[in-house]
Amino acid sequence: MTSDLVWVLIRQDDGANRYRVGRYATRAEAERIADQLDGRSRAQEGGGGQERRYVIERIAPRMVQA
Repeated sequence: MTSDLVWVLIRQDDGANRYRVGRYATRAEAERIADQLDGRSRAQEGGGGQERRYVIERIAPRMVQA
C-alpha cells in the first residue's frame, strides 16, 4: 500500500531542480538505494565530485477517506 511508503528519494541536479525517484517504507531502504544511485552517478561523471545528488525526505501518509 502506498500509504506505508513514507520515505521519498529525491534527486537534485545542479540547477536545484528536484525529481522524485521513488517511495520507500523505511529510511534505511531509501538510503541504500540513494547510495547505489549516487555511486553509479559519480562513476558516470568520472568520480570527481563528492556532493550527494540524492536527498531523503519523510512525507505524511495520506488519510484514507471512508
